[in-house]
Amino acid sequence: MHNQTISVYRLYIKNFIFGVEDSLVSTVGLLSGVAAAGLPKKEIFITGVVLVFVEAFSMGVGSYLSEGFTEDMESHKYKSNSTFFASLIMVMSYFVAGLIPITPYLLLPVSQAIYVSISFSIISLFFLGFIGGKKFEVKPLKHGLKMMFIGGAAILIGTIVGNLFN
Repeated sequence: MHNQTISVYRLYIKNFIFGVEDSLVSTVGLLSGVAAAGLPKKEIFITGVVLVFVEAFSMGVGSYLSEGFTEDMESHKYKSNSTFFASLIMVMSYFVAGLIPITPYLLLPVSQAIYVSISFSIISLFFLGFIGGKKFEVKPLKHGLKMMFIGGAAILIGTIVGNLFN
């Protein structure tokens, strides 16, 4: 019973971290790319909102289906309601984290919003890795920097591609 509780807890944490990380990287990468391509503020904001809604649902469904498949393969290691709850964690973490890179485009001119969006997202990635590392006692600074640099690389890719189309 104790091992099952730990496994369910790890599933929840995994879905939370994956949802936040993927949302920050995907959303800011897309937004910085379309902003660099010269899209108007309204279109950038709408693009971000559509992405967050669609991807939050998609990630939640993907989590539910993949964990359900794993459950079937492992003779129901987790209870189905745990898998469902983990998928809800994925949806909510993706959705809420997606607000971080979107909000500057609502409040600021595009020329400023792009930098604020990228900065807040990279800082959030660092803290996600740092807090996760601290929680599990596995080199928080290393994990924070790793999350920040790898996520930052994806953001850079979005910006470069957007600049190619500008």
